[in-house]
Amino acid sequence: MTSSYSADQIQVLEGLEPVRKRPGMYIGSTGPRGLHHLVYEVVDNSIDEALAGYCTHIEIDINADGSVTVTDDGRGIPTDTHPTTGKSALETVMTVLHAGGKFGGGGYKVSGGLHGVGISVVNALSEWVEVTVWREEKVHTQRFERGIAVTQLIAKPYKEARTGTSVSFMPDTQIFANGIEFDYTTLAGRLRELAYLNASVRITFTDSRLAEPRVEAYYYEGGIQEYVAYMNREKEPLHEEVIFIQGERNGVQIEVSLQWCVDAYSDNLLGFANNIRTIDGGTHLEGLKTVLTRTMNAIARKRNKIKENEANLGGENVREGLTGVISVKVPDPEFEGQTKTKLGNTEVRGIVDSLVGEVLTEYLEFRPHVADSILDKAIQAFKAAEAARRARDLVRRKSVLESSPLPGKLADCSSRDPSESEIFIVEGDSAGGSAKQGRDRQFQAILPLRGKILNIEKTDDAKIYKNTEIQSLITALGLGIKGEEFDPSGLRYHRIVIMTDADVDGAHIRTLLLTFFYRYQRALVDQGYIYIACPPLYKVERGRNHYYCYSDREMTNLVQHEFPANANYTIQRFKGLGEMMPTQLWDTTMNPQTRTLKRVEIEDAAEADRIFTVLMGDRVAPRREFIETYGSRLNFTDLDI
Repeated sequence: MTSSYSADQIQVLEGLEPVRKRPGMYIGSTGPRGLHHLVYEVVDNSIDEALAGYCTHIEIDINADGSVTVTDDGRGIPTDTHPTTGKSALETVMTVLHAGGKFGGGGYKVSGGLHGVGISVVNALSEWVEVTVWREEKVHTQRFERGIAVTQLIAKPYKEARTGTSVSFMPDTQIFANGIEFDYTTLAGRLRELAYLNASVRITFTDSRLAEPRVEAYYYEGGIQEYVAYMNREKEPLHEEVIFIQGERNGVQIEVSLQWCVDAYSDNLLGFANNIRTIDGGTHLEGLKTVLTRTMNAIARKRNKIKENEANLGGENVREGLTGVISVKVPDPEFEGQTKTKLGNTEVRGIVDSLVGEVLTEYLEFRPHVADSILDKAIQAFKAAEAARRARDLVRRKSVLESSPLPGKLADCSSRDPSESEIFIVEGDSAGGSAKQGRDRQFQAILPLRGKILNIEKTDDAKIYKNTEIQSLITALGLGIKGEEFDPSGLRYHRIVIMTDADVDGAHIRTLLLTFFYRYQRALVDQGYIYIACPPLYKVERGRNHYYCYSDREMTNLVQHEFPANANYTIQRFKGLGEMMPTQLWDTTMNPQTRTLKRVEIEDAAEADRIFTVLMGDRVAPRREFIETYGSRLNFTDLDI
């Protein structure tokens, strides 16, 4: 391992000017997701130092003024003069797009910051950035404002034998017009995930905006083994020990952790490549799924669980109840798209397949009781799938218009272009009637559901496919079969909007629907097709004017601060969507020009999985504990997803 890391390893590709003009191209959006992405970009640089073997502790502080400081004990960004730019390597990295130690191969063997836009983009989109570097017995400091250096690089002697980098930044309100307040929970989820993925790194997270600073430390010697145990802590494991596979081939490092659970009917497989969560999968996940199916079938035949004339178990049968994490570190990763959500390296598929196959086969041969319990569950899943085959065939359509007809209660839209079409899933005929009359028939479809749908969290496949309401949902949306790879080309609408009443029953129906989408076809949620409608709670009338209020806070603010002290007004509380006139429903909730839709997104996959298990699963004790702990904070009539 070489510790050489100097200016000539920083390669320059192009300038920084476009970032402030089109920030969405670089960080996805200028909303909350893009704001938090700034922190991840800085932290990823420190993680890359850890992957290279030079960093053991990363500190992230949300400061009292709302700025963020990320400090590591790595080698420190080089400060010598860059041969191409004539500026210091530090200033080059901070002010030139695509400048970094990750392109030439000399600075980093493996890195997540593939495009090298990280720190310069953070600099461009911040009101100010201050960088401190400790290296070569000196402390170097420099300040930048909106991407431009406003001081020279200042170097002073430093007596302690310290190396590392500290970056403080304040996001720019000119860019992030909707606010620059960081959410503690969102950041904590990603930092915890990084600590699981990098077993040797300690991450300390401090929020100093509170009177009493909140401090959490994440350090997991067990790495992704502990991650799987964390995700399954509310479930009943089929085997106590979390299976762990680790190895390196052709420079690709692979870690896999697997544990099957008794009380789960779907799988939860998380893939990471160079610490980046690959939401859209990729070759590492394909290789893992293939080898799991092949290995378990081979063991099943060897142990006479499957007879000669019987069919093999399907991949979805083998993976039923499985929680798994695969983390690969690839020297030259090929990610599809700037958002890096799918790994494309073809060689990784074969490496994962062969390595996992060898280690897993050996592991299970020495633990026949574990192999038997996994196979028994898979065979049970196979039989349940066979029992549901007739119902499945109703769902499996060659195209949208052939074979299985669309459900009779669906009021479809005229457009056949899924990208412009949207469907509102509403509860009951009353709300359905208002929605059907109020909609724009060109691109808006309405599907009324009768009552509460099946809780898919604790239901096997056979019951799912026999349930009328679930059948209507699957057919209307054009979904494939549970467990099969998600194919967006079969989807009939690219905006699936859950529109329920703003009461406890409505919240329950919404949760049941979210559970269905998350467990049945999770890619729908991951890829951003699911939305929540936001109907108003109140209509306030004063004279000839009327106002719609979407929360108790908004209504109180209107009455107390906008109206004169002795004004006469009336307040109508909408108890259900069916109480609203079609034109009201259109104006407030369905008109793309005036409505508010919330897109359902998953920042912390492990926590999302746990919450669904706790709230919707079979076990009562964890649910009671959750309600007792958080119940007083939840307001079900104004639920914010």
